Amino acid sequence: MVKNWALVIGINHYDFLQPLKYAQRDAELMQNLLDNEIGFERVFLFADDSPSLGGELTRPHRTNLLRFLQQLFKHPFLEPEDNFWFFFSGHGMIDADQDYLMPADGNPNDIENTGISVQYLIECLGGSGCKNIILMLDACRHQHTQSAAGFGQQTQQLAKQTGVISILSSSPNESSSEIDTLQQGVFTHAILEALGIQGQCATLKRLHQYLSFRVPELLAHYKYPLQTPNISAEPVAKLQQVIIPQYANLQEISDRQINSLSTEVSHSQELAQLEQLWMRTNTEVLSCEIHALNTSHRITHDNFASQPAVYVSPVIAQPQYQSTATITEPAIDYPSSEPGINYQRLTELLAAGDWKAADRETLTLMLKLAKQEKVGWLDIEAINKFSYTDLCIIDQLWVKYSQGRFGFSVQKRIWSSIDGQADADYQTWSKFCDRIGWRVNKNWLFYSDLNFADNAPEGHFPAAANVDLLTVHQGWVVGLFGCLVGFCALTARLETYS
Repeated sequence: MVKNWALVIGINHYDFLQPLKYAQRDAELMQNLLDNEIGFERVFLFADDSPSLGGELTRPHRTNLLRFLQQLFKHPFLEPEDNFWFFFSGHGMIDADQDYLMPADGNPNDIENTGISVQYLIECLGGSGCKNIILMLDACRHQHTQSAAGFGQQTQQLAKQTGVISILSSSPNESSSEIDTLQQGVFTHAILEALGIQGQCATLKRLHQYLSFRVPELLAHYKYPLQTPNISAEPVAKLQQVIIPQYANLQEISDRQINSLSTEVSHSQELAQLEQLWMRTNTEVLSCEIHALNTSHRITHDNFASQPAVYVSPVIAQPQYQSTATITEPAIDYPSSEPGINYQRLTELLAAGDWKAADRETLTLMLKLAKQEKVGWLDIEAINKFSYTDLCIIDQLWVKYSQGRFGFSVQKRIWSSIDGQADADYQTWSKFCDRIGWRVNKNWLFYSDLNFADNAPEGHFPAAANVDLLTVHQGWVVGLFGCLVGFCALTARLETYS
């Protein structure tokens, strides 16, 4: 089983440098996230008021930090497939074009002898034995140097040379801001969102997308100078690496398996082993749904064989429904759907063209199917396990009564037409939302501002399910990055049997 360890450092009080307000809180929140939400096995905290560790002081002085680094990394303790994360919130400085992290007693007049060089740090982290090392630095507070290079430039170079992944709070020569309203550094605030339940960023690429969108947004909102987060990874394929498996959608899981196999087997063995791995991954889903899917098609054929299909998705073979239903038609029992799910109300609302009420009913049904009614929204895990057959039923009811204009498969077709992928960027999401009317004149619409009339753009609905996929706030703007993450997970679920 893959193990995850981390070292987290946050320093407010400096002996010779301007104190910071929220670095310690940043570190404590990061420790809590890794410990309690992501489930790391070991997280070591060094902060102004952190408790001792095995009898050793954890006040972030240079001596304490160096002693810890030397002791922990003296011998390898992790396997190559394991992960080690390093997080630092404090001052970073440059001396002779070398990057240094400044401990609590670091002296800007003697950086070389009182700071901890990033090069030495990376050498220590390499001694862990694992190949997956992530370096997160919120350290670009201000520059005390005449060097042409800014803090972080050497760190990026070292990361590329060593294979370490560096995540920096800003580009060289930019400063990393603390925001009083948030009581946090803006970078750490955004990265905690991204790695937590709001962003659910499973891969490094998605994390980079989230930070590139969210940090400038927060800075503009609170009127702070621009800072540009940066992620460096070599080889570039590392950006596809899944760093938080519980947030990965089915496409990202598949990509992870393929990448894993490509490094472990020869070309002649790859296809056979990939097939076996994919079958193992999907055994549970297949066993519980293949029969249901076949039953759905059989029941559909028996009841509606004489009626033409309104729309056939180019992505997936889906159950078709008759086109002569009225609002008063009797409820249809779908033996292959989840027990206790009744589609009569959704059918009536769609037949009546009440798109708004039908949209909310769709969300209600999806929450019930996912057993997320008390939570009120769907996370990636729930989407990955969502009943494929019921998703098809909901989709084709929308397709049928909208004459092929609305439905998840319609949205998926539009998404595919603009080359939308599971790792799509913010620009692709904006283009998609422009097409389906969730963004107008480059302005994101709130859910309450959507077009619930018959002339709504193609693919405009369902919307509530998408908006509430990863959102705990009702009425949240549909442009929220979490909507992209959730939508990609949902379209990946649609493709499960394509």
